[in-house]
Amino acid sequence: MLRQGSQLQPFLNIGGIARTLVRSAVKGSNQSRWLKRQQTDLYVKRAQKDNYRCRSAYKLIELNDKFHFLQPGKVVIDCGASPGSWTQVAVDRVLSQKSGYQHGAVISVDLQDIEDIDGATIFSRCDFTSTSTQKRILTVLPSSGADVIMSDMAPNASGNHTVNHEAILGLCESALDFSKSVLKPCGIFLCKLWDGYGTKDFINTLEKNFHQVRKCKPQASRRESAEIYLYAENFKK
Repeated sequence: MLRQGSQLQPFLNIGGIARTLVRSAVKGSNQSRWLKRQQTDLYVKRAQKDNYRCRSAYKLIELNDKFHFLQPGKVVIDCGASPGSWTQVAVDRVLSQKSGYQHGAVISVDLQDIEDIDGATIFSRCDFTSTSTQKRILTVLPSSGADVIMSDMAPNASGNHTVNHEAILGLCESALDFSKSVLKPCGIFLCKLWDGYGTKDFINTLEKNFHQVRKCKPQASRRESAEIYLYAENFKK
């Protein structure tokens, strides 16, 4: 055991500084790689051109082009919405002037800030998994319920794959539990998940509550990403 004042203590301090410098260097390297990837990412460039807030818009666009669940007049709840690109896509497709703008609704929730999006009801800095936030959603939800609940929620990465996966499973389960109380018959549930342990069990749970469940990976998802999307349709109310 080292005592305070030991001759080795200065070397421990130097080691601490060295570890800090290494962490800073690794962080700087990661940031550099991220910036380089952003600069060369075609979906990032498309998002800038199309005025979407981030590239994830194209994941939802792909999924909707495949399954056609964002239709004019539908009521949509967007969980984990920040910075708002999914909300932008939903508003464009649901709140169509041609089909009765007043009948559709888009409700968006996130722990982070979301800048206003015309036509959407936004709850920023709100934890979707909390009872108080879900009660707030109910105050603006039409009495008939929601047609679509979609979750792009993800936890802050911990560096531990197992912990991360359990955390995102918990978020998906929270969104599903809420869906059971507010989805209309034949409603749609869409969520992001990282493929791994527990995914099959969650799919089995979805199959008990929906007539059809699909596992998808949009082209807009980065190739190295483990993320998948589960699309469940025809809710068994």
